[in-house]
Amino acid sequence: MGANYLIDPLILVIDTLASLYVLAVLLRFMLQWTGAAFYNPISQFLVTITHPPLRILRRFVPSIGKLDTSSLVLALALQMLTNFIILMLKGVALNIGALIVLSITDLVSLVINIFIFAIFARAILSWINPGTYDAAASILATLTEPLLTMCRKFIPYLGGMDLSPLAALLFLQLAKMVILPPLHEIATLLS
Repeated sequence: MGANYLIDPLILVIDTLASLYVLAVLLRFMLQWTGAAFYNPISQFLVTITHPPLRILRRFVPSIGKLDTSSLVLALALQMLTNFIILMLKGVALNIGALIVLSITDLVSLVINIFIFAIFARAILSWINPGTYDAAASILATLTEPLLTMCRKFIPYLGGMDLSPLAALLFLQLAKMVILPPLHEIATLLS
């Protein structure tokens, strides 16, 4: 047993903590973008834990309309730092271009996964506790409704069944299959 014995647990801890914070930053961005209620307890939690670095970053990175670009820059920077540390611990060296593309790929994958899990959670909540209002249901509805509304334009409401979540999940899985492999390929070519 040597130093290599501790590298995998260290990578697990670094990846988990960094991924949770990147998730919080992306959720803050997505909820702000979709117009979620600011005073929702979940929104307040995300604002509280992400505000310190964003307050500093906003001095240098202005928003573009409704798009909070400082949140995106922070998420990308954190993902790049995490990938760099993990790859360094594994003994893999990447140039900056490959690291940027790999980090963007990870963020796109995370955003798609957020939508997938939000749609599943919203569907499960609608079966378990239909018609009730709580903080989680409000956030899930705000986050998923734009995508589900787009799907409802193409999928008619069939006899009391809303198939838009199924269509949205299919669309998101297709997006993963179409978008992520070329990005991985570009990262591989740049490395």
